[in-house]
Amino acid sequence: MADSNTNSPSNSHLSESNVQANSTSVYAKRNQREFRNINAIVDLPQYRLPLAGLVSILHRISGFIMAALLPLIVWLLDGSLTSESSYDTLASICSAWYVKLIFLGVGWAFFHHLCAGIRHLIMDLHIGMTKEASKISAQCVFFASAVFTALLAFQLFGSLLFTGVR
Repeated sequence: MADSNTNSPSNSHLSESNVQANSTSVYAKRNQREFRNINAIVDLPQYRLPLAGLVSILHRISGFIMAALLPLIVWLLDGSLTSESSYDTLASICSAWYVKLIFLGVGWAFFHHLCAGIRHLIMDLHIGMTKEASKISAQCVFFASAVFTALLAFQLFGSLLFTGVR
């Protein structure tokens, strides 16, 4: 009968350890970071995204831009190959500065997507997986895509620099 009594010394020791364990877990929960969903409208502008995360998001956006504009690019290619007169028409349309600006944006999307894709392939080989190496490779992606885009801009707008706006 003494075993079933809750006031026995052995049972009171168990209940004290349970209380102590419960208070420790409550303390641990209080000091633990709370993970919650991000409200895109309120929290997203204040969210500090690391550079590698920005490269990843821009990789997805540039891929979407290229996929969305693929029918237009195929139509331009088809139109330029149909006849000499259609080529001349498309060449005159594409020589406008605002069309060249659109081409520059598509060029940036291509170059960024290419450089970020190479970065992801290298990371798939488990190279550059540390935080520091990831930051450096993200900086390299931005630098390389900016250089390639600047070269494309010079190719597209180089005549404007020397002759003025047409």
